Amino acid sequence: MIALAGRIGRWTLNALGACLRVSVLMVDTVFWLVVGPIRGKGLRARSAVENFVDFGFRSLPIVGMICFLVGVILALQSSYTLEKWGANRFIAVLVAVSALREMAPLMTAILITGRSGSAITAEIATMVVNQEVDALEVMGLNPIKYLVAPKFLAMVLAVPCVTIIAMFIMVFGGFLASVVVVGVPASIYIDETIRSLAEKDLVIGLTKSVFFGIAICWVGVYRGFQVEGGAEGVGRQTTSSVVTSIFLIIIIDLVFTVLFYFV
Repeated sequence: MIALAGRIGRWTLNALGACLRVSVLMVDTVFWLVVGPIRGKGLRARSAVENFVDFGFRSLPIVGMICFLVGVILALQSSYTLEKWGANRFIAVLVAVSALREMAPLMTAILITGRSGSAITAEIATMVVNQEVDALEVMGLNPIKYLVAPKFLAMVLAVPCVTIIAMFIMVFGGFLASVVVVGVPASIYIDETIRSLAEKDLVIGLTKSVFFGIAICWVGVYRGFQVEGGAEGVGRQTTSSVVTSIFLIIIIDLVFTVLFYFV
């Protein structure tokens, strides 16, 4: 019992310490994004643009290809059931609503996590191991302003932008599969897609994507600063970053799904 109590106590203290460190990281990031520029302390806009190109534009090939294939899969899988009832025209409804509300934001976030979230952790962790972060502090440069703020701004903007493109690609994949393979007339598919979509669907998908971007960046940065040891520690924290980010993405998705279900 004593060992169990000690283990629970250590786990609780570690969890509280992690929450405190994450809270401090959030406050510092918001400060250097909002308060710092207002006070004339500047923002590394060029670095933010470069990170935006890396997180967003360079992620488009893999995100586009995967989302196109997912759209094809959604159309073919739904036709398997709908054709029994002579309702293949409603494939468009299922693909469009699923793409905008759920699949496109989720797939985009997971792919960007694997591609860019892990890169953020590896970069910062390597700088910590090589004492480059300590060198920044010695030179009077705040690591949060120099490293975190540009990445956070770029990620929060890049994920929604890529998500919008992924939505259209996924819907197009469903359209192509339905018209070419299933045999749904193109005019009917387009008409049902337009009729089924609402502004609410787009708002839900984009709202999720913003919070996905926040989670991806903060987890990546936090894991990077928590590295210990050498190359082995960098690899361990990078793996932990991806796993934690995907877990948080699913939790955020669940929370917003429940919230919007009643709206």
